[in-house]
Amino acid sequence: MKWLWITIAQILFALFMYAMGAVFFGAAMVPGLSLLFSVWQVTTTTQFFLRLFLLGTTLALGYFLFGLTLVLLVGLFRLIFRLRLKEGTYALFSWESIKWAFLSSLYNMIQYTFIDFILVTPFSNLLFRLLGAKLGKNVQFNSKYVFDASLLEIGDNTVVGGGAIIDCHMVEHGRLKLKKVKIGKNVTLGSHCTIMPGCEIGDKAMIGASAVLLKDTKVEPRDVWFGIPAESMREKMRERKETHQQEVE
Repeated sequence: MKWLWITIAQILFALFMYAMGAVFFGAAMVPGLSLLFSVWQVTTTTQFFLRLFLLGTTLALGYFLFGLTLVLLVGLFRLIFRLRLKEGTYALFSWESIKWAFLSSLYNMIQYTFIDFILVTPFSNLLFRLLGAKLGKNVQFNSKYVFDASLLEIGDNTVVGGGAIIDCHMVEHGRLKLKKVKIGKNVTLGSHCTIMPGCEIGDKAMIGASAVLLKDTKVEPRDVWFGIPAESMREKMRERKETHQQEVE
């Protein structure tokens, strides 16, 4: 019977998030709908095709107003209720796990509706700051796969490449594990690389495209990591030199 109660709990949570989504989406649509209604009234005597153009343009503008308003609403909601993840290992149906699922769902509202339009702009930094990330100056986000922002720290001038994944959570042995990811200054995360929970990346390091940095990996400053799983190029060169010296001897 346990599985039945778990299923019921999951359904109730999903329905609750649908209701929350309706409230957030509805509130975020108000500025755009207000503008559209105003243009509709003002253009009643306008030539037909010109009116269609004005209404279409207003509708498109309303979408961008919707997206930016949604970013602010989700961020302010998190700040007002002080929702922040804590490092640790938790049962899947603990309060901390429910809070993680709730915050993830809030982020998904933006991820699946608008975030593509704000990548590599100051608005993406605003979003992740509102969600709790600690960011330095001039951080560049070109990826929407940045999760668990309240456990993320990134230094100045770091670039998150297109499609890069930064995860501060994972499930191991039926338990949710939350751990910070710390990324230094002037770091480059290559396109579609994966940074797992607990990773620490030193200043001016580079993670290659499609590389997978396993959990709790420590990357030294100025080092370069490539591969699946990712390995240190500095360590590889050091091993080659040692092997070569042994062969010479």
